[in-house]
Formats: sequence, structure tokens, C-alpha cells
Amino acid sequence: MSEPVHTVNRMQATDSPAPADDAPPGPPGWTRVIGVFDLETTGVDVTSDRIVTAHVGLLDAKGSVILARDWVADPGVEIPDSAAAIHGITTEHARAVGEPAADVVEQIVDVLRSLLDAGIPIVAYNAAYDFSLLSCEAQRHGIAPLRAPSPVIDPLILDKTYDRYRRGKRTLAAVAEHYAVRLDDAHHASADAVAAGRVAQALAQRFAGMLPPRVDELHTRQIAWARAQAASLTEYFIRIGRLDPEERLDGGWPVR
Repeated sequence: MSEPVHTVNRMQATDSPAPADDAPPGPPGWTRVIGVFDLETTGVDVTSDRIVTAHVGLLDAKGSVILARDWVADPGVEIPDSAAAIHGITTEHARAVGEPAADVVEQIVDVLRSLLDAGIPIVAYNAAYDFSLLSCEAQRHGIAPLRAPSPVIDPLILDKTYDRYRRGKRTLAAVAEHYAVRLDDAHHASADAVAAGRVAQALAQRFAGMLPPRVDELHTRQIAWARAQAASLTEYFIRIGRLDPEERLDGGWPVR
């Protein structure tokens, strides 16, 4: 990730040969170079929990990693044992090797902003969680947040839209297995980020004829799809008694 952005721009501008008129539709052009992003944190509350590890990278059209950057942060608070059991980073380890949280947040925001400014879409699985928590962290440390990051690709939103009635879990591990994407070291930020990117590419390949050809249009449609999915899940949770009738899930995307 230390390479200059103009290198990324040259990669992005490289066009593939045009398909023959009778060929099946290929995946949209945004799949040729994608950013990937994932956070591991102290918990699941985007407003109060903190970043522990992070990954931002780039994948080429074949899903190979071409640039990558990883961070370990000292979040400045205790890391609960339940969170450490998931991602493997204890409070002691974070204090020993982690960078100050403010420095990590600023660097993540800067790298993501540079990719988005270059027109490179960022893939994040359940993007509203990662981008919302990053936004809250940025505001906590007096850093200008990514208020409306675009374009963003969320494989969770796409999978629930284009394969709505498939039974089973929609965790990253389950969806990666469904699309034959290998996921080793789940809940490590780098592994999850790369797997999410490859799932996005697999979705683009499978549903090539149905996806909007322009990434900005896809981003806009995901805003509406996320809102509709949250409304549907709200109705279900009310029906089974998990939410009170007046409660509503936040369908804001990619930042709540």
C-alpha cells in the first residue's frame, strides 16, 4: 500500500479486450482492481467499540493480492476476553506492539480516501459496520471522517439481493464457502478482507447479466437495498419478539 496512487491509476486504466457480440456478459469493469477493507475490534457497538487490527489492500482481476497494509492498534481500552478469543489480540499484546489508536485511524482513513479518490471501489463485508465504526473512531480522535465513502461494494448486500431465498447463514465464512472462495484464518482482518473481495468478484461473475454495469450506479442501488433489507429484518425480529414494535434497525449504508 506504500506504492503511489498513480501506479494504481495505471492499473485501473488497463482495459481488457472487448467481448464478442455473442459472448455471455462478462463481469463489470470494476472487478479488475478492487480495494478490500476489514476491521477487527473490541466489540460490535460502532459508537463505543474500538479498532484493534485493520487491513486495506488491493486485488487484481484474478483475486490476487497486489498491495496490502496491516495495522495493530493499541485501542486505549481493555480488549474483552470474548473479543480476544475471536481475533487473537489481547490487551497486553496490543499495548506491546500496537501503534497509538489515533495514528492508526488517521492512516486507515488516508489510505481509503486515496483509493476512493482514484475511483477504486472498496469492498467490505457488512460494510456499514466497518465504515460506521471507523467514522466514530475518526470523530473520537479529531480526524476528518469518510462521511459518504463511494464507491463501496458490500458482498453481504449483493448476496442477499441476488440470491434472496437461499437458506442458511450469511456470515462471511458461509458465503465464502457457497461461492467456493477459500477463507483461512477467519476473523483476521487481512484474511477476511481478501475473502470478501474475492466473494465480490465471484458474485460479479455469477450475476454479470444482472448487475449494473457502472460502479456508481451499483453503489446507489446498494443504499436502497440495505434500507429494504433492514426493514424486512425489522419486521421479522418484531414478529419473533426480538424487537419491540416501535423499534427499527438502522438501514443506513455504508455509514449509519
